Amino acid sequence: MTEEPHHPRPPWQMDWTAEARHTFDTMPTDGRQLVVAARAELITAVDPYYRGIDADAHLPHWISVRPLTSTSPGGEHIADLAGGRGWLIYTFIRRHAEPQIIVTDAFWA
Repeated sequence: MTEEPHHPRPPWQMDWTAEARHTFDTMPTDGRQLVVAARAELITAVDPYYRGIDADAHLPHWISVRPLTSTSPGGEHIADLAGGRGWLIYTFIRRHAEPQIIVTDAFWA
């Protein structure tokens, strides 16, 4: 019997830069709750970049995901929260052994 190759699947790990984590920790409760809910969506998505037509159609109405720069669709992405009231900027690193999402910026107004 041959062993099938391991292909990592969600849930993904999520790590934060120190600055993004500090911003999250100092957000008001409503902002933190929305960020935690967005985190749950991102770490369980088959593709956290939600690529393709209507790939993010199943996301709740208060979150949208898009590339931060249209010229870099595989680079940083932004998860807009509550119509732009807040956001997470992140990169998905698809390493074979331990793929993970790295949050580099967080904001809540």
